[in-house]
Amino acid sequence: MPKRYCMPDPTAALTDEIILQHVDRGSRVVDLGCGDGRLLARLRDEHGCDVQGVDLDAEHLLGAIERGVPAVKANLDAGLSEIPNQSFDFAVLSQTLQQVQRPQFVLEEMLRVARRGLVVVPNFGYWQVRFQVLWQGRAPITESLPYEWYNSPNIHFMTLRDFRGLCEQQNFRIIRELPIIKRRAVPDAWAANLRAESALYVLERLGV
Repeated sequence: MPKRYCMPDPTAALTDEIILQHVDRGSRVVDLGCGDGRLLARLRDEHGCDVQGVDLDAEHLLGAIERGVPAVKANLDAGLSEIPNQSFDFAVLSQTLQQVQRPQFVLEEMLRVARRGLVVVPNFGYWQVRFQVLWQGRAPITESLPYEWYNSPNIHFMTLRDFRGLCEQQNFRIIRELPIIKRRAVPDAWAANLRAESALYVLERLGV
């Protein structure tokens, strides 16, 4: 069974709304791990964007195509060699980075094919995650991480601090960090690494 980049996500509607607010109208947008194309269909219909989906799962691709969203099958860990440099204005990578084998490489490819990246990541530093591990001795389950340890698609576990550190190491500029706290995007939130279940990052490569 092929790996799915886009698993069912109870917070997907919320993150879609936040992403929509950070994509310019009429932009060229590629969604890496597009799932059934829900977000891209909204960007096309509501923002007049020129959209392209990428996913590994055939069922997801069929769902995107049924929405009229152009989508291609690709393994993000193998790269996006068929997409020329800077083909898109924005690349979306929502709740996908923690599922790929080569997250650094995938981020590099994302910012090769697009001018800016919109990355949504779960925060394994969230206080409920810490509590469940420390006091209950169990693998954590939260609204944004609704999986048992044995069926989770997540293979990497990062905090917001970890992601910031990776961006610094990879020479990526964080244009904006939006911690998602109690189902709201909270700019400049205090103690975000403890309070946020997830976060949206707007990235670009330094020197661009």
